[in-house]
Amino acid sequence: MSQVAASAGKASPQAASPDTVIFEGGRPLVGEVEVRGAKNLVTKAMVASLLADTPSVLKNVPVISDVAVVRGLLEAHAVTVTDVADGVLELDPRGVKSAHFAEIDAHAGSSRIPILFCGPLLHQLGEAFIPDLGGCRIGDRPINFHLDALRAFGAELDKSHEGIRLRAPRRLVGARVDLPYPSVGATEQVLLTAVRAQGVTELTNAAIEPEIMDLIAILQKMGAIILVEPNRTIVIEGVDSLNGYDHRAIPDRSEAASWASAALATRGDIYVRGAEQKDLMTFLNVYRKVGGHFQVDDHGIRFTHPGDTIRPVVIETDVHPGFMTDWQQPMVVALTQAEGRSIVHETVYENRFGFTDALRQMGANIEVYKEGIASITRRVPRRPLEQAAVITGPTPLRGADIRVPDLRGGFSHIIAAVTAQGHSTVSNMGIISRGYEHLLDKLAGLGTSYELKG
Repeated sequence: MSQVAASAGKASPQAASPDTVIFEGGRPLVGEVEVRGAKNLVTKAMVASLLADTPSVLKNVPVISDVAVVRGLLEAHAVTVTDVADGVLELDPRGVKSAHFAEIDAHAGSSRIPILFCGPLLHQLGEAFIPDLGGCRIGDRPINFHLDALRAFGAELDKSHEGIRLRAPRRLVGARVDLPYPSVGATEQVLLTAVRAQGVTELTNAAIEPEIMDLIAILQKMGAIILVEPNRTIVIEGVDSLNGYDHRAIPDRSEAASWASAALATRGDIYVRGAEQKDLMTFLNVYRKVGGHFQVDDHGIRFTHPGDTIRPVVIETDVHPGFMTDWQQPMVVALTQAEGRSIVHETVYENRFGFTDALRQMGANIEVYKEGIASITRRVPRRPLEQAAVITGPTPLRGADIRVPDLRGGFSHIIAAVTAQGHSTVSNMGIISRGYEHLLDKLAGLGTSYELKG
């Protein structure tokens, strides 16, 4: 089977990504990959450029379709986006204006990013519009947290079958916002709205993920006044205007952990250039418990299989600094090769084990408990929506025809396909381009053989 390289073009990574790929599995992944800026930060940093009166420069930008989506939305609002160099964008908002509904809808597609445009556009234009929101089908992601926060700042909302129109007849004012759950998206919404609101905003039960902290660093560079207090409290003093920023995005910890799990599942040896220990510490603890080896240096982290058996483990996903929900899906694939029974408690999204159907088809022994599993050893409080998966191994995986369900589940399917003996046909691959840059090129560099279908 031939190796075929596929790259995501600047203008439209989705169009360049093949829909169906046939993988030949059974070989260890060995070599080096590089991770660039975090998807969950870069796209939000691009939105933050709307708040400024002068251009911004964002570095370490990956070529992924979520970046292309935000770029299209910014350009639809007359923001000038220029490729200064590889991975470097200049974003000039000085010509910003309202975009037509059809333009927003066309560029947004299934992305949920448009909701974060609301605060900046309300400050710049006094109005904003968001179409119906999509995104990965991994569970309920209500936008009521966002809408309640925007109302608290003084925004007026008008819902229709097309979407939601927002207006700010006067300058938005600071508010007290208490989130029922430390939602990353809602925290970003409050930050992007509060920095130019009149007065002080106090946000309690805020998310404190590394991507949130990096967004706060960006806003501070722009001239914002933001105090991060203990117990998930963030206080923002609104300012009249903000300047552009010059910032290098933090590396993508989700992608780094995905490659680490791939090394474990395939009995491989992968050096992840750009991976940073400080944002992966909880993951690295679990990796070591499983028996995986890693070495940290100034430029990245080398992940290797121990050479004998790997051990089962119990994982509870949680908001930062807990075990990230995006980490569990790739790790589940590796745990199919562990000696014994592992348990993964998913407490963030209620439908995130849908990807295990394909793993069972490939021979994995996985049982999903729709209402979770109670345990006296649990450290993360139980949530009504949680589920649990019990993985019993080791089980040899065999090739199968599988369809990618979502971004992280999709990468997990790829790990399973390259782990399994035989050929696997993986369809709906375009979703993976949302968050993984040059995936097929990287797999080829690690020794994977595949061919494009159709």
